[in-house]
Amino acid sequence: MAFFPDSLQTLENSLGYASAKNHSISDNIANVDTPGYKAKDVEFKNVLQNELKSSLEAKRTHSQHIPFNHFNTDQSYRTVTRRNTMYNHNGNNVDVDKEMAELADNQIYYQALVDRINGKFSSLKTAIGGGN
Repeated sequence: MAFFPDSLQTLENSLGYASAKNHSISDNIANVDTPGYKAKDVEFKNVLQNELKSSLEAKRTHSQHIPFNHFNTDQSYRTVTRRNTMYNHNGNNVDVDKEMAELADNQIYYQALVDRINGKFSSLKTAIGGGN
């Protein structure tokens, strides 16, 4: 039995995603007037699929079958550059209104993750203290 359940690892990965997204949004906002700057996004890549692969236990009927836990689920996001749009005459494609809306959304997401982690640790503290 693992001391910390897989849900804490998932929450940690989600915090990493939210932090990377916040960093890319702040870079975009900081470069709103930089000529030629291309905005960056952080996106999930097959997160649900990877999580399902890592948590499913499949029965292997042949020794050469690949087990589900063989797949790499360390990083569930990546940073990409938006190249197909241009909003300003100087080649910059940062839409400050869009970035501010994404920043607010990401802050709510991050805070929800922190609250969930705090709840997990509070449950552990209660269990260790014997319910007191």
